[in-house]
Amino acid sequence: MTDPLANMPGDGYFARPPVFDTHAEHRAHLKHRHAVALRHFARLGFDQDGLAGLITVADPEHSGTYWANPLAQPFSTLTPEHLVRVDGESTETVEGARRVNVAAFNIHAEIHRARPDVRAVIHLHTVYGRAFSAFARKLPPLTQDACPFFEDHEVFDDFTGLVLAKDDGRRIAATLGSGKAIILKNHGLVTVGETLDAAAWWFTLLDTSCHVQLLADAAAAAGGAPRPIPDEVARLTAAQLGSHLLGWNSYQPLHEATLARNPDLAPRPASSTAIAA
Repeated sequence: MTDPLANMPGDGYFARPPVFDTHAEHRAHLKHRHAVALRHFARLGFDQDGLAGLITVADPEHSGTYWANPLAQPFSTLTPEHLVRVDGESTETVEGARRVNVAAFNIHAEIHRARPDVRAVIHLHTVYGRAFSAFARKLPPLTQDACPFFEDHEVFDDFTGLVLAKDDGRRIAATLGSGKAIILKNHGLVTVGETLDAAAWWFTLLDTSCHVQLLADAAAAAGGAPRPIPDEVARLTAAQLGSHLLGWNSYQPLHEATLARNPDLAPRPASSTAIAA
């Protein structure tokens, strides 16, 4: 098989996530990126469904606790100061003044617990993600942009209402396995990442890919004939575009554009060296 990285740019071409001297600097960076990501998703209209929608980010110092957006606050108004730190076992807030959406947090906490490599988990109720989830099928490699998910996402085919029991969260985490995304039947999308930026890119890309697939399905119903990318080529493209580093880099223009639209979120925390982001 062709080496998937054979003609990719070498070291130094792509930027790398910053690293930090202290947990405090790292935490400030993560909370800032968290708030910017929420503004990004607000602009896309992903916070228009009542209490739904959650981003969690593992605290760099206090194991088993996660920063989250508080229940019932619009993404478009959130700043780093509004975020709350929640205990993954009790679901109680240990830092901050508000509670978290417990049903969503039960999914996130179990994914974090099962995947120590994952720093961020994102679950939002989007129009295209919910529509595609109703088919309870994996996303085919219809376009280049869908290829990062080829053989790297799963479907949870067991909707039982709100995830109010930890066992449901554990089953979702077990189904996700080592993948970067999971489609929850009749519910929506979840993505994960080694950085928040990568998880945010995967979520943006997955929702867009669901939209493209729904359009293609509609064309097929009207007599069209969409032609997916062959498995071998999709696998090659997934290796080229589906890495953590590519996910992180792909999100940077979205982050910078969101900052430009939201000057209240500046200044950005400074980076240095020592502890990996």
